[in-house]
Amino acid sequence: MISGRDLRDAMISAANNITNQKQQVDAMNVFPVPDGDTGTNMSMTINAAKRELEGLADDATVAEVSKTASSALLRGARGNSGVITSLLFRGFSKGLKGKETAEADDLINALSIGVESAYKAVMKPTEGTMLTVARVSAETIKAGYTEDTTVAAMWDQLVAAARDALAKTPEQLPVLKKAGVVDAGGAGLVCIFEGMQSVFAGNGVIQPAGQEGGEGAIHVDVNAAGEYEGDITFTYCTEFIVIKNKETTKDPLTLRAYLESIGDSAVVVDDEDIIKCHVHTDNPGKAIQKALEYGMLTKMKIDNMRLQYEEQQKATAAKALNKVPVDPDIPFGFVAVAAGEGVQQLFTDLGVNHVVSGGQTMNPSTDDIINAIEATPSGTVFVLPNNKNIIMAAEQAAKLVKTREVKVIPTRTIPQGLSAMLAFNGEEDAQANVIAMGKAAERVGTGQITFAARDSDYDGHKIKEGELLALENGKVSFTERDLKRCAVKLVKALLNKDSTFVTLIYGENVTEEQAAELEAAVREKLPKEVDLALINGGQPVYYLTISVE
Repeated sequence: MISGRDLRDAMISAANNITNQKQQVDAMNVFPVPDGDTGTNMSMTINAAKRELEGLADDATVAEVSKTASSALLRGARGNSGVITSLLFRGFSKGLKGKETAEADDLINALSIGVESAYKAVMKPTEGTMLTVARVSAETIKAGYTEDTTVAAMWDQLVAAARDALAKTPEQLPVLKKAGVVDAGGAGLVCIFEGMQSVFAGNGVIQPAGQEGGEGAIHVDVNAAGEYEGDITFTYCTEFIVIKNKETTKDPLTLRAYLESIGDSAVVVDDEDIIKCHVHTDNPGKAIQKALEYGMLTKMKIDNMRLQYEEQQKATAAKALNKVPVDPDIPFGFVAVAAGEGVQQLFTDLGVNHVVSGGQTMNPSTDDIINAIEATPSGTVFVLPNNKNIIMAAEQAAKLVKTREVKVIPTRTIPQGLSAMLAFNGEEDAQANVIAMGKAAERVGTGQITFAARDSDYDGHKIKEGELLALENGKVSFTERDLKRCAVKLVKALLNKDSTFVTLIYGENVTEEQAAELEAAVREKLPKEVDLALINGGQPVYYLTISVE
């Protein structure tokens, strides 16, 4: 039998475990495009539940814990893997409704309901994914249950079945077998189950990596100002690695003592070859100069935390959305997801009320989309996800909003979203617009040029990290080394006899001069009857997004 406290701690342990292993899970993604990686999305999703669970008292019931986790997971879900995780635990919560404690058979029943909920939510379930891992695990523990089965024994069996099902995913999905990996979502689910197993087996909550100031305590990409809720004492977050001078006998502890004397938050971690250092100080030059006594420096990073904090506060204030009542005089409203100032402005110019910042590398949560919907004063709100990995979160948001009718137009790209908005007719009713906007989205051709985030043998293409990737309507078309040649070739592939208009939307890593050269190169190859427009989208990840209509 487990108590609410046991379940609470198990969920917290699960969150810590997937967070500790998210990079390994991210690395399993077979699609070479930089994206909102599976491990990161699942980690962010379940950590939304962790924050709520940490506030529950020890005497909370199993039902209260599962309901709290379910609600937080649903609202915090990011990406398809995060949404599926939230649906598994939503069904799990339904199975534990009204229970103070839970026996093994209660958990088995709850997991079965969770799997059923997740399968129902996916329009075309694919075997060889996290859904398979969840289903096989639930079926295995159900088949192996006897009246003598304890929770710990049952969960051990669950984890073993999940690992076995995960190992078999490459046999079910050829793309996994070719890449030599297992399914990333399934691997993330195993991490979650293993985190819970630690508590049920009596081994306690798995702790976050680096909590005790070990190697994982230094993270080079962190916004240091985010650590502070009050005043910032020292201005500069200073980080570097010292490659040890083999001839020096200096003790790294003396370096730590020095760093502590000129600032705070000093962390010094060393091994035989390097010393990793982190300190908040007003004198980063002194820290660097002192470190040079121990060897050569690499990976130096200095951030002004006061400026970061000011920018963070401005960004938070800008993003803050207040719920508004429905105005009967405003029948229709719009929410779109997009990244890049220029792209976001395009949607605003077309009448979108709120643009949720997000896209390929950062999938917004269900809650982000809900907040934007509830800040739109219309009885009917159309939502344009503009990315295939955000559609499920948008659909989940639509189900959770009770104050308005929400219509999700399942746009998978920015050009599809823009075409859908252009097709809107305010004189038609909501359903007629859903049909018209959906048809308009399907008619537009989308090209995208990005870079390969990893070596990959994908969909018949041998791809090397750093190569330009040309995507034609979401599928890898070819690779290139030269951006100009890539753009011309991709536009040509997208054109057909009915094409009349091409739009080039260039990203944040393309200069105006480069954009002008791309425009000239494409224009030279276009038929005379096809018009061409160039727009500064400022989008991350994609050098070019191409719309062909």
